[in-house]
Amino acid sequence: MSDPPGIIEELQGRFGAETVLVQTTRDAVPTVWIGADRVGEILRHLKQEISRPYGMLYDLTAIDERTRQNRPGQPDSDFTVVYQLLSFDRNEYVRIKVALRGDSPSIRTITDLWPSADWYECELWDMFGITVQGHPHLRRILMPPWWKGHPLRKDHPARATDMTPFTMPQEQYIDYEEQLEFRPADWGLQEHVDNADLMFLNFGPQHPSTHGVLRLVVQLDGEQIAHVVPDIGYHHRGAEKMGERQSWHTYIPYTDRVDYLGGVVNNLAYLLPVEKLAGIEVPDRAKVIRVMLCELYRIYSHLVFYGTFAQDLGALSPVFYMFTDRERLLEIIEAVCGARMHPNWFRIGGVAQDLPEGWDRLVKDFLQYMPARLREYDGLVMKNRLFQARTKGIGVSTIEEAIEWGVTGPNLRACGLEWDFRKKMPYSGYDQFEFDIPTGQHGDCYDRAAVRVEEMRQSLRIIQQCVDHMPPGPYKSPHPLTTPPLKERTMYDIETLIDHFLNVSWGPPIPPGEAFFGIEATKGNNGYYVISDGNTMSYRTRIRTPSFPHIQTVPRLARGLMISDLIAILGSLDFVMGDVDR
Repeated sequence: MSDPPGIIEELQGRFGAETVLVQTTRDAVPTVWIGADRVGEILRHLKQEISRPYGMLYDLTAIDERTRQNRPGQPDSDFTVVYQLLSFDRNEYVRIKVALRGDSPSIRTITDLWPSADWYECELWDMFGITVQGHPHLRRILMPPWWKGHPLRKDHPARATDMTPFTMPQEQYIDYEEQLEFRPADWGLQEHVDNADLMFLNFGPQHPSTHGVLRLVVQLDGEQIAHVVPDIGYHHRGAEKMGERQSWHTYIPYTDRVDYLGGVVNNLAYLLPVEKLAGIEVPDRAKVIRVMLCELYRIYSHLVFYGTFAQDLGALSPVFYMFTDRERLLEIIEAVCGARMHPNWFRIGGVAQDLPEGWDRLVKDFLQYMPARLREYDGLVMKNRLFQARTKGIGVSTIEEAIEWGVTGPNLRACGLEWDFRKKMPYSGYDQFEFDIPTGQHGDCYDRAAVRVEEMRQSLRIIQQCVDHMPPGPYKSPHPLTTPPLKERTMYDIETLIDHFLNVSWGPPIPPGEAFFGIEATKGNNGYYVISDGNTMSYRTRIRTPSFPHIQTVPRLARGLMISDLIAILGSLDFVMGDVDR
């Protein structure tokens, strides 16, 4: 029996080879170009009409192509819109590209196919100036409403020193204040229903229960939530723009700050596609070291979630106990990496240095200590009747709804789907480790917590295997594009010294091409899509974060519930605003 045709053959068979143009990429993700007039038709086919459909709009972004030099075999375009879909049935991505021309490009909305396209299409307009026709409410989403220009265009300055000095006269301050005023009519919301006034509650952006600078405008009908309007962007720092002005190597510390509780997990999501572009094979020892550090940070992140979630719901003691355990973890991480929250320790081709003497004793002590603590927390939090009353049946989501909205990670597994990218699309040697994938049944706030609690136990299993089977060998690849390059011969011949100096100061020139990699990060699937034009800096760095689509689900999860339930929903999603705003 022959293998079924691949998605490219399916698309060309249905729409014709002249309509579906194939592009070869370094990441081997099936990639095709289509016309802007066929976007809705072809994406609808991929989502609804084929067997084993692509149910998730995984990402939607754009590329400013106007200064790019290396584009062999690609259609001419000034801007390219990129849709990336994920099929859980096929365990496969597909990338759809659309070429747009002119300084004021436009494309049709796909919010009728995926409601989660709302924010992604607003980002297209905000960052690139691509008008999305038919969008229900096209607006600035990461930049303030008065911003001039579109930051991810190549002609937009990357540094404040390239712009005129900032001033804010009093009249401008008043104007900005008026632009920030919430107007219900702009969102299609009513202020009066059946001779009764609806109340609008401004929640945040400075509020402990929003877990960062997040503003929510809550429409209340009596005590029930009628609608929630999330207002994001307060934490936007231009992380993608920075990726296009730093060298491939010097951008690594910036990735630490995206999910600022994920530490080196951020590094790994970025380095995997860079290494794929460069053709670097990472040594086994470096892979296992990376896995061990990532799982330590997964526990660290989940402990912060666990304690603060309990605190949100009124239990004050757990956060102090769990932050004490977090300190134990940070002591190990600091002993290995030299830093705590932002270690900047992974490198292109491996890690910064080998494990220090005594690392295994520190890790073994933690492995012996932590299981009993987790059992204690089960009784303190998960079996607590008040905690259960506040979380069970609250913020319920089905598997189908979660996929529709781009939900990944523990929030998706809480709905009952046994899907973990470490198992399904293994990387860094995860296929060599034994661990289970915890799932929930109801997709509510309680299950989202229960999944993360069990994940900590599975992370301990993985770390134990790292300790027991840490392979010998180098901690970094000898490939010439690794950073910083190895120094063994720098004091013996001038050529090696010059090569080392250039690689450290300018950074390695990565071969032209594009590659994507998505990993199972602490909050869900974190993916980096990087494009090289053959230079020492990235031409395009796209960060697909899990928290961005997760926050977009809040209005759906909270509708019809109470303010107290909204607090539980926010805590259960375990988002980080740096991960949302980038």
